[in-house]
Amino acid sequence: MWKYVGRVATAVAAGGTTLVASSAPAVAAAGVNITANDNGLPGLGQLQKIVGSLITVAVIAAVAGVLISAVMWAVGNHSANPQIAGRGKSGVMVAAAAAILAGGALAIVNFFFNIGSGI
Repeated sequence: MWKYVGRVATAVAAGGTTLVASSAPAVAAAGVNITANDNGLPGLGQLQKIVGSLITVAVIAAVAGVLISAVMWAVGNHSANPQIAGRGKSGVMVAAAAAILAGGALAIVNFFFNIGSGI
């Protein structure tokens, strides 16, 4: 049995299940064309400068991390302390990975942005 309410029709099946059919027009996303721009909001220039400064701070911190960890590695190696030497090695690798991510953040984001815009 069909019951019409505005643009929506409902039907109750024999098992008590309610089926809903709508006559509303479907909206296709094929006609939407939105691109990224750098002048759409006020303050985007300052935000870009802040992010650039944060990248600089991250690279400086990574360099400091490599230096401190290398000193720990050397002290642990010369004092025959494998725990300190191992932590120094780990610190060098973590700081190097942080430098890679900080330096390549823009390239990584652009890579995935380009993949997403191609969908």
